[in-house]
Amino acid sequence: MSLTSPPSDRADASSSVRSDVPVRATGIQLIGEMPGSGYRTPPALVRRADGQMIQLTPLLYLVLDAVDGRRTHAEIADVVSRAFGRQVSEDNVETLVDCKLRPLGVLLKGDGSEPELRKSQPLLGLRMRYSVTDPTKTNRITAPFARLFNPILVTGVVAAFCWITWWLLLDKGLASATHEAFTRPGLLLLVFAVTVLSAGFHEFGHAAAARRGGATPGVMGMGLYLFWPAFYTDVTDSYRLGRAGRIRTDLGGLYFNAIVAVGIVGVWLASGYDALLLVVATQVLQMLHQLTPMVRFDGYHVLADLTGVPDLYHRIKPTLVGALPWRWRDPEATVLKPWARVVVTAWVLLVVPMLAFSLFMMVVTFPRVVATAWVGLQAQWAVASASLTGGDPVTFGARCVAILALVVPILGMGYILTRLVRQVTTSTWRATAGRPARRALAVVTAAAVVAGLGWAWWPHPDTYRPIAAWERGTLADALPLARPAPAAGAALAVGQQGRMQTVWPSGSPVPTRDHPGLAMVMVPHQSGASGSASGTAAGAPAAGFEQGTDPGAGASGGGAPSWVFPFDQPLPPGEGDTQALAVNTTDDMVTYDVAFAIVWADGDTVNNTNEAYAIASCTNCAAVAVAFQVVMIVGDADVVVPENVSAAVNYNCVQCLTYALATQLVVTLDGPLSDAGMAQLADLWAEIAEFGSHLADIPLADLQDALAGYEQQILDIVAADPAAVPAPGGTDPSDPGATGSASASPTSDPEASGSPTSTPTPVVPDSGSTAPSASPSESASGSPTTTASPSASPTEPAQPSASTASPSSSGSTTPAPGVSSSP
Repeated sequence: MSLTSPPSDRADASSSVRSDVPVRATGIQLIGEMPGSGYRTPPALVRRADGQMIQLTPLLYLVLDAVDGRRTHAEIADVVSRAFGRQVSEDNVETLVDCKLRPLGVLLKGDGSEPELRKSQPLLGLRMRYSVTDPTKTNRITAPFARLFNPILVTGVVAAFCWITWWLLLDKGLASATHEAFTRPGLLLLVFAVTVLSAGFHEFGHAAAARRGGATPGVMGMGLYLFWPAFYTDVTDSYRLGRAGRIRTDLGGLYFNAIVAVGIVGVWLASGYDALLLVVATQVLQMLHQLTPMVRFDGYHVLADLTGVPDLYHRIKPTLVGALPWRWRDPEATVLKPWARVVVTAWVLLVVPMLAFSLFMMVVTFPRVVATAWVGLQAQWAVASASLTGGDPVTFGARCVAILALVVPILGMGYILTRLVRQVTTSTWRATAGRPARRALAVVTAAAVVAGLGWAWWPHPDTYRPIAAWERGTLADALPLARPAPAAGAALAVGQQGRMQTVWPSGSPVPTRDHPGLAMVMVPHQSGASGSASGTAAGAPAAGFEQGTDPGAGASGGGAPSWVFPFDQPLPPGEGDTQALAVNTTDDMVTYDVAFAIVWADGDTVNNTNEAYAIASCTNCAAVAVAFQVVMIVGDADVVVPENVSAAVNYNCVQCLTYALATQLVVTLDGPLSDAGMAQLADLWAEIAEFGSHLADIPLADLQDALAGYEQQILDIVAADPAAVPAPGGTDPSDPGATGSASASPTSDPEASGSPTSTPTPVVPDSGSTAPSASPSESASGSPTTTASPSASPTEPAQPSASTASPSSSGSTTPAPGVSSSP
């Protein structure tokens, strides 16, 4: 960043000892009228020995110019009167000398001693400066670089930089460069070092541009600006240049950033290290950062030189006061030319709210930023310690840089807030001296501010919680009171926050705030057309649930979706079969279908089928199917081959999820249950039916265990019924040796694999076989036997080009309404 000491037009009205022969202070330079000024009456500039530029009215400048160390007040008055065109008396000169010029530090004191220079220290100025070169060294070092401002060379470099930026950001990309840099810490350190050096080279651009125009650059060094380290070059002398020369000085640093970017591309062509291209990206970011006109970066100085108003921040108060209707004609508000006043007013009206908002957000979010930095420091230090112990100095150096990047902003923010409080307190106390009412109001205001800070920084549960990756970081997130409460019964919307019931695949890790995962949020909706269940004696109604932008458009809704899958649609359930079918072809929608049934079989052949199909082909969608069937075989049966099938298929799906769960229980009995047993079974089945109608309230991780619990209750009723007492040598229905099977496996994207994954395979316990699955059971005797066969088939969101998707992977997709990240 370039550094200029803006001209100051403020003077302390304090008196000093009179002197008949005023003398200029050491190092005073009379620069003259500022070229291209935006003031109606262009000010004259004077430079002090400390580099501070002083802005004087024409009369004060004439008085200072007439001071040569020999003239008395009367002689100075004669010289000034002739130059000014109006009569200036000796008393006028004496007043101007004692009350205006001496307080500005441009004249010796009355006793002949040097004045105490008080340089302007604005809040948004550079702090903790450390000079690296003096003006002589700066001139010697930057002299060769002034030749780089040849117009032909400038045109070529700018054109090459524009083409490189377009090629890198829109054609080549930065993915390979980022990957290489973070997998090879040495290259990452190299990128960091080159970026830091380029920031110093940026300052060479300002100094060289000033020399090109005929100005003399001053010291170069580094300091702290806001809360980041910054290099600087004193180019205050560029005020003697015209508007074009000053703007060239302001843009000289950006031009040298472009030179670095072009040169780095040449090195990349020679070396082949993609990581070097990150330097081009850092140069672009530096240039965009420097062009910000809000604070004293290059863009601020460009705007100041275009308008001819040296210090825009000193114009904030006069501009705001002058905007009041009854103050439009105040002299302080009309000193600027009309066009300059319009530009400066627009700048003030933009900058003041942004600075106030930035300060407010800095205060509000400071606790969480500190907590995040602390967690980051612990993580970085752990890695740094391990790398140092393991003899990896490169990784250790990279982590030290990361630690420094975490510490410096926190210290800078603390410094800014502390200094702001001190300045505001001091200035307010001085301004209210001798005014009790105003001071009391200031004290009350200060107390309110302290109370607000206490509330914002008090250690509430979430006050010092580190910022997590899943947070959006919006204004509503930073200000809890700004979050509107969702209306009762309102539909889900993207970005809505709240607590809702979710379902989660069995065996998958439970998501956390720091490690979110894709979940399904379902709202129950009764639908008579969803699923089906049929039996020879008794059945339970199916329960359907769906949520989306178009209720009723899914498989369980009123209209059947179009069949777009490259395989045949499942056949309708036959007599004694149960089927849950959830088909989703509508974007941004969740379809949920449930079918529960109890079937009594008394024939020679028992081949009842229990099926659950979850099929989807859409974007940001989900389909869930759950089927639960109990087959009660009374008496002997020659063939018992029940089928339990589940299939979860996604075809050409983007950010979609399908999950199918089929659970089947087969029980053989010697004879019908007693009336008491049938009553108990009826009561239990009523409970099961109620459970099925509210299945959306049960997390999917607990669903299979809940169904297994109902199976065990059915077996307990059968075992306790006298009519089902097993014959000698028979099998106890509550025998823990009763068989059961479960499978949970992903299905691949049919478009990616070329064929749908719907070929049935036998279920093997914990084998992880691909769904759908079938589990036959056969009974050779009339004694009670049982077979319990749950089959679960989840699929996670998969891109069309992916071959598989893991049910335990949270993925990196963006959830849609109804498929949302849940803490």
